Amino acid sequence: MKADSKQPLISATAVNKHFGPVHVIKDVSSSFYQGEVAVIIGASGSGKSTFLRMLNRLETHDSGRIVIDGIELNDNLKNIDAVRREVGMVFQSFNLFPHLTVLDNITLAPRRLRGLTREQANVVALELLGKVGLAGHAHKYPHQMSGGQQQRVAIARSLAMQPKVMLFDEPTSALDPEMIKEVLDVMKDLARSGMTMIVVTHEMGFAREVADRVIFFEHGRILHEAPPEEFFGNAHNDRIRAFLGQIANQ
Repeated sequence: MKADSKQPLISATAVNKHFGPVHVIKDVSSSFYQGEVAVIIGASGSGKSTFLRMLNRLETHDSGRIVIDGIELNDNLKNIDAVRREVGMVFQSFNLFPHLTVLDNITLAPRRLRGLTREQANVVALELLGKVGLAGHAHKYPHQMSGGQQQRVAIARSLAMQPKVMLFDEPTSALDPEMIKEVLDVMKDLARSGMTMIVVTHEMGFAREVADRVIFFEHGRILHEAPPEEFFGNAHNDRIRAFLGQIANQ
């Protein structure tokens, strides 16, 4: 783990979530530290994306506690707003505003929520576009870009808010195979820069190379978590070995 601090940036304690009669998150507890890259894997329906979405209150939890940078996530709207200013999120779908240019997509939130002037926000946006390999694309519209390019814009848009942690919910799953690498490369650079990242993904190569910790979800619980060399080198049980074998054969 790269983090030096003993205090977790994010702490989840005995968290539960139901969708009607279905118990989708079951007494999940975990902590995430500044500078750490945690990769969450598991079968479809295992609860990993639901857990991730609870970390910025896109989904509510029914019981337990979630604390992010000292702020407890609950029904207090001020707390929710404070957390969302510190937590960036990138989804499967790019969620760019189609009627806005790339530049305006990136600068909208910093201007409205951080109080930046248009000129200040433009400077930040252009720097970020360079970092994600899209210098010169500022005045394009989303429909003029590939899926991989749009996802990189979405990453830049989240980074423009200067978050303390980035959440990625299967960010490459909607991309054609040839576009996946360009997005993963941006995420690898971001990890190397020291950004705290929690990533739900099926990209096992990314997990092996970049993660400090791999967390395996099964039926709404954390079945096992370990550093990648331990996780992949000596799978914890038959279920994990079967999952990894299935992913390898896809």
